Amino acid sequence: MLELFIDGASAGNPGPSGVGIFIRGEGHLIHIAEPIEPTDNHLAEFIALRIALHEAKQLNTTFVRVYSDSQVVVDSFQRGKTKNKRFRPILHEILTLADQFDYCFVDWIPEKQNKAADQLARRAIHLTERHVRKQ
Repeated sequence: MLELFIDGASAGNPGPSGVGIFIRGEGHLIHIAEPIEPTDNHLAEFIALRIALHEAKQLNTTFVRVYSDSQVVVDSFQRGKTKNKRFRPILHEILTLADQFDYCFVDWIPEKQNKAADQLARRAIHLTERHVRKQ
């Protein structure tokens, strides 16, 4: 099983944005800080989930457990829908990706338990290109 801790951050609404992803399990320990197009924090959180699932797919796993401190993202994923029209296309992409795993869970965690992903997302805001560190 892979555990993915995700976070999105924006410096403004919209403003410079980034995503942070911390992956562990199955012999992997990966830190990803990736700048994204300027957006708001909520959309950055959805983008973080989409990118994290792409990363997990590249690692050829079948069981993914994602942790996010975004209640909006977690609720939307678990319900399989969102009322917000802006989030619908990316949620559709996320659900399509999730279907490619045998098991894919997305759970809410408090911010204090998501510090690694938060730090990566905040760092990504100031980067010009993607930074990946594998241990």
